[in-house]
Amino acid sequence: MAKSNRSSRPAIAAENAMTMADLAKLAGVSKITVSRALSENGIVSAQTRDKVRALAAEHGYKLNVSARNLRLRQSHTIAVIVEMTPSVNRPMSDPYPLELLGGIAQELATANYSVLLTTRQGALAPAVQAADAVILLGQGAKQQAVHLFDRLRLPMVVWGAPGADDAHVVVGSDNRLGGANAAERFVSLGRHHPVFLGDTDHAEMAERHTGFVRHLKKHGIAPLVVNHKAFTAESGFEAVHALLRKKARFDAVFACNDLLAMGAVRALIENGQRVPEDVSVIGYDDTPLGAAFIPALSSVHQNWHEGGVLLARKALALFRGESVSSEILPSRLVVRAT
Repeated sequence: MAKSNRSSRPAIAAENAMTMADLAKLAGVSKITVSRALSENGIVSAQTRDKVRALAAEHGYKLNVSARNLRLRQSHTIAVIVEMTPSVNRPMSDPYPLELLGGIAQELATANYSVLLTTRQGALAPAVQAADAVILLGQGAKQQAVHLFDRLRLPMVVWGAPGADDAHVVVGSDNRLGGANAAERFVSLGRHHPVFLGDTDHAEMAERHTGFVRHLKKHGIAPLVVNHKAFTAESGFEAVHALLRKKARFDAVFACNDLLAMGAVRALIENGQRVPEDVSVIGYDDTPLGAAFIPALSSVHQNWHEGGVLLARKALALFRGESVSSEILPSRLVVRAT
């Protein structure tokens, strides 16, 4: 009878069926040390990492990342939910939310985390529910989106405006200052009949409205408020065209985003009004499209990229159980031709 050619290595149940326990026994370490040595961000000594990885390669062992994450209740994924409904007139490729997403992705990549991007419609999917934390871009009208995604019971950071009684961690720009700066610009130009154009059911727009109205009140000016729901250029055109049709008296328009403002400018010009000689217009967001518009749009600038970085940092900190607070970034008015 021929001799069997047995290996001197520890027996393994079947080829390619080595377990983490088998590898730990071979390396003379614990299973958690094996897991750390094989992961990208595990904290072990270089000598132990090299030893474990060499044995894993020799025996064809591969770390089952999904199983490990399930055991550790950690997915190394942050779900980013964009509250807006993308459309032809307001695509995902616009600076909002694209610049925020750029800052988020940059920070998470540095921390060896993946981004799971979805919209409001797909946010209750199992993959989102398995994420380590959630970043919500946009609070929704009357904070409907915030209340909806509270149901996920995950650590959540929100881009928007913090409310007086809101316990959520919020990152946003100084919307009240943005509104006040727009008002001050109109006052300096001698405008006494301004219009506010935007949906004040949204927390950020409400803050812009508050800053705008309060600053004008100091000068004895009460603006006309057009509470318009949509955020598209077509919506801005229709709103201002309706004001002109009703022969409303106004000499300035503060729109809550650049698309609304550009639509307003088009309506004014098509109806024989000169911008800015007859009516001054200020937008919000300081988008490249607004800067390239003719006439070039004056607008309030937000630092979305830095905001995205902060959102990611705070989401990771919440997942780690650290104390995290809301943060407001400065905004500033960029004066151009309108």
